[in-house]
Amino acid sequence: MVVKRIHMEVLVTGLTALAGVVVAGGSLELGVGWTGSGPEAGYFPFYVGLLLALAGTANAVWTMVIHRGESEVFIEFEQAKRLLTFFLPMAAFVIVTIVLGLYVGAALYLFYVAWRQGRYNPFWAAGLGIAFSVGLFVVFDILFRVPLLKGPLEAFLKIY
Repeated sequence: MVVKRIHMEVLVTGLTALAGVVVAGGSLELGVGWTGSGPEAGYFPFYVGLLLALAGTANAVWTMVIHRGESEVFIEFEQAKRLLTFFLPMAAFVIVTIVLGLYVGAALYLFYVAWRQGRYNPFWAAGLGIAFSVGLFVVFDILFRVPLLKGPLEAFLKIY
């Protein structure tokens, strides 16, 4: 499987246009007109969203016209596979952090990466993940007094 450059460029420009439409649509809820005291809250975001949507659409059309017929390779299957071995654990880290908190997410992420990609012994990898999370807690929560997201761990350990 090969992904061509033109396909990725059209995808990115399409996502840019979609982001502009979302911004403009969300601004409609705030009002995009003028009042006696000036513009409503959604006035500037609405026009920025329209500009973004227009630019994304124009770039998509431009890309299809200029690069039509080209077959430059963007990424090949082996490269994509290597990229996914980095991206999938990172995406799982984000999801686990949102659900279970930063400390659990960091411990699990470091355990997995050290074990699977670093080829550490699973016990050493678990120790690394736990030590890093404890270090995060000591530095941020205790020394700097900056609470990080703990998720359900906070209620379980009664840390408030």
